[in-house]
Amino acid sequence: MKVLGLILAGGAGENLGPLVLKRASAALPVFGKYRAIDFTLSNMVNAGIKKVGVLTQYNPRSLMDHLGSGKEWDLDRKNGGLFILQPYVSAEGQYWYKGTADAIFQNMTLLRRGEEDYVLIGSGDHIYKIDFTEVFDFHFATDADITLLVKELDETYNLSQYGIVQMNGHRIVEIEEKPKNPKGNLAFLGIYFMNKYLLMELLYAYVTKGETDLLNIIISELDRLRVNGYLFKGYWRNVKKGINEYFRINMDGLKKEIRDELFYKYGKVYTKLKDLPPPKIGSTTVVRNSIVSDGCIVNGYVENSVLFRGVVVKAGAVVQNAVVMQDTVIEEGAVVKNAILDKEVLIRQEMKLIGQQESLAVLEKRAVL
Repeated sequence: MKVLGLILAGGAGENLGPLVLKRASAALPVFGKYRAIDFTLSNMVNAGIKKVGVLTQYNPRSLMDHLGSGKEWDLDRKNGGLFILQPYVSAEGQYWYKGTADAIFQNMTLLRRGEEDYVLIGSGDHIYKIDFTEVFDFHFATDADITLLVKELDETYNLSQYGIVQMNGHRIVEIEEKPKNPKGNLAFLGIYFMNKYLLMELLYAYVTKGETDLLNIIISELDRLRVNGYLFKGYWRNVKKGINEYFRINMDGLKKEIRDELFYKYGKVYTKLKDLPPPKIGSTTVVRNSIVSDGCIVNGYVENSVLFRGVVVKAGAVVQNAVVMQDTVIEEGAVVKNAILDKEVLIRQEMKLIGQQESLAVLEKRAVL
């Protein structure tokens, strides 16, 4: 069985404020050296998918630079490979993506010309680890036309931000998109698996009539098609939901059980490699419960924090409950607490940046305090 992977990575992520001024939400750095898209892309590659299309639109430069030719994911190949699918301007006009279904419809050539019989569609800004071959097996074992991934969400999620699903056995009978008063806690995770020709049929039938959202199309077909739900029980988060959610995800990376699930189950997580030395920790440095990445130089106090590549924490500086992105410098005596610092930020001597747990301090790329 050949499967085409499609990753939706064109979202602006408006809830992320200054963190997405110069990048798409799928390109957001996480866990010290990864990007959000690495997880969905690695999950697909680990399941044997050898052809992946990434549909991108908003601020794509950072994402395209990260993906490159797809070498790190073994997608720089003659047959299959990695395809970056952007909207374009032609003599006939401008063709910006208007929604998930419209984005795929505008790249129908990739589906028509491919040898694949099935399509797996995921989002580039979700953090999770899964064996997709189990989803494929479930799809065929339950005789589904379409399989959607669903998960029971706990109180740490805002249910009104998700599509809430009602099921009868394996079959999905109702999907309510972002309800104000959710009927339950079973949510759709934005991952679809279906026959390629069925997908093409649905797109031709609906997008040509003005429907641009793939989930809306499937909701309209719930009575006609057998749409089943695969219950996912692992860790899953969506960085696009906001700054606090992004911060929570990085802090979750400090928990051993979550690290073990994300990085040691179901194959590796691949990312763009950089030739940097191991971190240098000074003799008087204190580091507690933190991720310290390649190229870091730490001479201060670091606790419950994630330091990305090349971060410098000088003597006397204090970093607590913080996400500090690549090449940021925190000078002597500075204090950073409950904060997110984007890349190449400079915190000068004795300066203090202190946020609150529910109101984090956020500095954009190349800011100076």
